[in-house]
Amino acid sequence: MSYTDYYEVLGVPRDASASQIQKRYRTLAKKFHPDVSKEPDAEERFKAIGEAYEVLKDPEKRALYDKWGQHWRAISEGRAPASPDPGDVRFDFGRYGFNSNVNDINQIFEQVFGGSGPAGRNRGFRPRSDQETLLELGIAKAYKGGPRDIQFVEPQTGMKRRLTVTVPPGVRDGQRIRLGGQASGGRGDLLLTVKLVSDEQFRLEQDDVHVTLRVSPAEAALGANTPLETLDGRVKVRVPPGSSSGRRIRLKERGYPRKGGGRGDLLAEIQIVVPPEPTSEEKRLYEELQRVSRFDPRAG
Repeated sequence: MSYTDYYEVLGVPRDASASQIQKRYRTLAKKFHPDVSKEPDAEERFKAIGEAYEVLKDPEKRALYDKWGQHWRAISEGRAPASPDPGDVRFDFGRYGFNSNVNDINQIFEQVFGGSGPAGRNRGFRPRSDQETLLELGIAKAYKGGPRDIQFVEPQTGMKRRLTVTVPPGVRDGQRIRLGGQASGGRGDLLLTVKLVSDEQFRLEQDDVHVTLRVSPAEAALGANTPLETLDGRVKVRVPPGSSSGRRIRLKERGYPRKGGGRGDLLAEIQIVVPPEPTSEEKRLYEELQRVSRFDPRAG
């Protein structure tokens, strides 16, 4: 198996940043695109550039490639890398902490597959097998983070399993939490993909948090300072006089943490709530209000 140096293909240093890799890829892809390039090997170069970029642009794939070289894909899939031909060894494991002779390839199997290298297959092949599951979190719990009990079904046994995971504060939708060695049988990691869901109080749109602010007819008509639950606890907000249902009150930077820093806003939508069973006095006052009021809510 020949070794392809993806960094050499793109012409970038091994410590190149993601933006450097992307910029270099775009330059080369434009140069060697088969539809525009007159180079005789343009199509092959274009495919090689695309393959290199596909690996190096992905942080997880790049980390595996940096550590295991051409074996990265087999390692990631829990497969045994193909045995090299002893007469044609061209591996460069020096930068990964291995010597460049065939026997040292067994060290890779010892570390990743529990001792089942090409010379030790009789000991039984135990492939690495990561496991993935979904972690649903309400907005408030995701914002606060901390220990959370989770329950999931192991695919191999079909049995339910419980774990306690520490959720980082402000975790984002789609973010992955890796639990080392917690996959079924202990031969891989458990990967939790976070899914943020609306809870009883909060709804998330991008980085803005939406809540409902329930007020009485008198508070809506006359204005009031009313309590409101936010991600940071209860605060007082000013309801302007003459507020109708649907009006929104914006609290700057009281929303969800942004990916690049800062926070979104909190938007409290007013909902006017009437007494389900008004008292006799309330009925009398509402009737009096109806009699003296000239307000027509259906007027244009």
